[in-house]
Amino acid sequence: MIIDCHGHYTTAPKQLQTFRDQQIAGLKDKSQRPTSTDLGITDDEIRESLEGAQLKLQRERGTDLTIFSPRASAMAHHIGDEAVSAQWSQVCNDLIYRVCKLYPQNFVGVCQLPQVPGVAPKNCIPELERCVKELGFVGLNLNPDPSGGWWKEPPLTDKHWYPIYEKMVELDVPAMVHVSASCNPCFHATGAHYINADTTAFMQLLTADLFKDFPTLKFIIPHGGGAAPYHWGRYRGLAQDMKKPPLAEHLLKNVFFDTCVYHYPGIELLTKVIPVDNILFASEMVGAVRGKDPETGHFFDDTKRYVDQLTGLSAENRTKIFEGNARKVFGRLNAVLKDRGIN
Repeated sequence: MIIDCHGHYTTAPKQLQTFRDQQIAGLKDKSQRPTSTDLGITDDEIRESLEGAQLKLQRERGTDLTIFSPRASAMAHHIGDEAVSAQWSQVCNDLIYRVCKLYPQNFVGVCQLPQVPGVAPKNCIPELERCVKELGFVGLNLNPDPSGGWWKEPPLTDKHWYPIYEKMVELDVPAMVHVSASCNPCFHATGAHYINADTTAFMQLLTADLFKDFPTLKFIIPHGGGAAPYHWGRYRGLAQDMKKPPLAEHLLKNVFFDTCVYHYPGIELLTKVIPVDNILFASEMVGAVRGKDPETGHFFDDTKRYVDQLTGLSAENRTKIFEGNARKVFGRLNAVLKDRGIN
């Protein structure tokens, strides 16, 4: 089996955006607020939104299962208050649940949290518990910067975040560290803000000792880890200067990287620098980059092709990247798949 650990519902039916537009309009005019979370989306509309996109690409590219979450750029935690964020997260997560019910062989859910700038993350716990215990989700997306590019929250190693970590450990679910839209004109959302966040999260984890408090806590840093693999020597040196243990001991029992890197040299570097046990296959299709590479004639986000091209990668290690590591990091995944009759 080939498991793609990083997919978003970027092709959701238009009614989802209509609901969001009503929410935003309701911030100024209460009469515009949506009074129901029923989006009016039929099962056939969900099927149509997927059959020509994610499912089509799964078949063409030879992947089997996508760990699927709401559209990252639309989480937009900076918009509205706690009530707005809670309602928006519920609507988005329920839609992912419907996708997983319609296509249990193809999708497993990961949830969006109702984060709000300046509000304690512990307030997100009820939605996390609902998604894991009631909807059968296996992870969460955690936004380290719900302000949208202004970085007003404490670092991920601050006790501000500890209630979420305690619940993650209890539920045995990992977090993908994933920001949302950028409000800062200095940072293009997918080209800068996302990669900045990946790198920033890694460095925050490096500077502290979070995993002494939470030895079984697991994070996935997407998009190949941002700058971390490319500057691995810098980070090893910084850790050494800070009198931290070697990175393999300090971070790599808890921190993992995905393969959302859109050219072969990047994937090759990732596998040369980062231990195979810490790499999870992912593509983020249909996502940040949707076109074809004119140099190869293939889609940039067809990351399986890059992994397939790797030389010197044993069959055992290839299986770890494509499947085994996802089953290890997403602690509830095997049970969910077993319930669905998938080995």
